[in-house]
Amino acid sequence: MRVISLFTLIVALLAGCAVKNSQSSARASERTSVAPLHYQYPGQKSFTVMTWNVEHFVDLYDNPYISNRREDNPRSSMQPRIGIFLEALKKADADIVVLQEFESAAYLRKLINEHLPEMGYQFFADAPSQNWYMNVVLMSKLPLGVLSTYGNVTTPVENYTDSLGRTETQNHLNTRMWSVEVFPSGEYDFILTGLHLKAGRGERNAGMRTGQIRFLKSQFERYLSENSEKNILVVGDLNATPESAEIKLLKRKDSKSKNSFTDPLAETDYTHPADNADKRIDYMLPNHNMVKELEEVEVKYFFSAEKMRKISDHLPVLSKFSNSDQ
Repeated sequence: MRVISLFTLIVALLAGCAVKNSQSSARASERTSVAPLHYQYPGQKSFTVMTWNVEHFVDLYDNPYISNRREDNPRSSMQPRIGIFLEALKKADADIVVLQEFESAAYLRKLINEHLPEMGYQFFADAPSQNWYMNVVLMSKLPLGVLSTYGNVTTPVENYTDSLGRTETQNHLNTRMWSVEVFPSGEYDFILTGLHLKAGRGERNAGMRTGQIRFLKSQFERYLSENSEKNILVVGDLNATPESAEIKLLKRKDSKSKNSFTDPLAETDYTHPADNADKRIDYMLPNHNMVKELEEVEVKYFFSAEKMRKISDHLPVLSKFSNSDQ
């Protein structure tokens, strides 16, 4: 009986190893399947991410489906801004770039293909609004996977009622939120969430941001329920300062501490306005799982404050992460 049991145990162990190896191979296959044929991962030990609100950055053509003065008739100052912006992208040389208030991924792709093809940006994405021209746009040297868009989601205006005591909801701003899988290597991936939350002061605007953030936290909980070790990075213009209730909500530990986010910048690392910054509303927030891979983060000046202001009223935030969760 003892010999039979030992034999059975050995067979079971071998079978278990085979299943485990098969599952590992399947996972590796799933990771690499997002890359184009013949794509070679760069093999680097780290990757960089930049987020930047580039302030009403539109192309020089009228989109007939969008009715807005800035988009219909771009200011004459737009043309010189393009050159400085491209110069800044070249200096940043980030692997992943998330832009707020940018017209479209199609426009960004055109600019890069015409002026900076040598930089290696192959992957572009957005979730554009059907009736507004300021979108959150992504370009990447690294392969992208599934893009989750939230434009159809309705979120509450929390902790606010109008003069008649009525509560509100909204869904016209949520096109400016999305999450996408990013694959820096064949063995490492993370969820990148790009945001441009509701602007403005006051109880109603704060309530809109709070409703957006609470929805996002529920979405992150879904990712973590599928994989408790999932790396998540939130970037963008959140239109709230570090001490605000909205940012505290995003950072707060829920039932699972991994659904909490760390702000690695100091409260005095200001991003707005670009030529005389006195507050921060732009963020690079890794979750509990991903924070250990953060190597560097800074508010970036590529030029003088005056020249940076010619591009945008915001300053960019640039970070560096290791591409290993070991």
